[in-house]
Amino acid sequence: MTGSKIVAALFVATLAMTRASAADAPNWTVDLAKSKLGFSGTQTGDPFTGSFTRYKAAIAFDPARLEASHLTVTVDLASAATGDTQRDTALPGDDWFDIAHFPQASFVSDTIRKKPDGTYEVAGHLMLRGVTRPLTLPFVLDINGTSAHAKGHATLIRTAFGVGQGQWTTGDYVALEVGVDIDIVATRAK
Repeated sequence: MTGSKIVAALFVATLAMTRASAADAPNWTVDLAKSKLGFSGTQTGDPFTGSFTRYKAAIAFDPARLEASHLTVTVDLASAATGDTQRDTALPGDDWFDIAHFPQASFVSDTIRKKPDGTYEVAGHLMLRGVTRPLTLPFVLDINGTSAHAKGHATLIRTAFGVGQGQWTTGDYVALEVGVDIDIVATRAK
């Protein structure tokens, strides 16, 4: 590539980034004290719920410009808590989240769309235990001025991410289906 072609390519790339930045949706800050990132499952026939107490969310969202909207969530897996000592001690271990090798999970959106019934869904990729798979999360959204409240639920198969090794690879003791639940309160940046 000649010097002039490199300069032209850099110019086009810079122009494209400038246009993308100008079209970005407004940023939203999650109120961690009022929000919950949870999960649910079944162990030996009994349902249980839990939550992650440490996570970060970068949200850019405009309901009028969904093509410019996106989000990234990073979860500290060591913060998983269900209120059951045995389960909470096991979750960070090698058979489950293996936080020594995979301390974080992340979700990065690809698209956000509004459905005909007025609800939304975000489609993206969840990375957990070094495995990345597509995940779609339907959610309802209420925006009131600069405040927003989103609630949603998705189901995934834990073994698709390698969660539950050894004797836990079957659903005999712990069901393979796991719910991912969000209840997020956020404020639009000014």
